[in-house]
Amino acid sequence: MAALRRAEVVWEGDLISGSGNVTAVSSQAFRSLPVTWASRTEAADGRTSPEELIAAAHASCFSMALSAALGRAGKPPRRLEVGATVAFDRVEGGWRVASSALKVRGRVPGMDEAAFKQAAETAKDNCPVSQALKGNVTLSVEATLES
Repeated sequence: MAALRRAEVVWEGDLISGSGNVTAVSSQAFRSLPVTWASRTEAADGRTSPEELIAAAHASCFSMALSAALGRAGKPPRRLEVGATVAFDRVEGGWRVASSALKVRGRVPGMDEAAFKQAAETAKDNCPVSQALKGNVTLSVEATLES
């Protein structure tokens, strides 16, 4: 059976001057996060955007995929610090999510840098959020192993 997660937005007004609030209905982890067009295309100013939420989803998913792969290889990580930067850009006359760049720093006892970078590439290619974005969004990962 599929795991279903739900979020809702209430939007008021037109695109440019209007605003909305997004709520995580399934988890109730956040409520009424403000979102506007300006928070997507200009400064965030304390508001979120769909792209920031995609970045959070991608970083979370990738960290789980990398942790699982390292564990299966007998090298469970002590710590992974993952960030994702999602670019929302005007491309070919319209706006689109153009890229998601992952950056990971890991503490993985007994693993060398080359193996860590390969594991990160594999996790980037195979985590479910990457799979959802693949073919539409440029994906990249920069991996650094700490000693």
